[in-house]
Amino acid sequence: MKTTFGKQNYRIFIAGIALIVLGYLLMIGGGSEDPNVFNPAIFDAQRITIAPMVCLAGFITIIAGIMHTPKTQETESVKN
Repeated sequence: MKTTFGKQNYRIFIAGIALIVLGYLLMIGGGSEDPNVFNPAIFDAQRITIAPMVCLAGFITIIAGIMHTPKTQETESVKN
């Protein structure tokens, strides 16, 4: 039975999902215990710049996993 995606596609999917999860984990934090006190750590470069780029890389990786076609070695039989 031939499936649409191969092993390599699923590995790429898993890598993309891992990147997305990592990006969301990088966005966690920066809040304040007291809601009346402002914490400037919420606007840290990690949360504003790096984490969205990691998430975007994850989504692009998933698209690459969908578009990836495995290279097959086609052997031509020589007819005598």
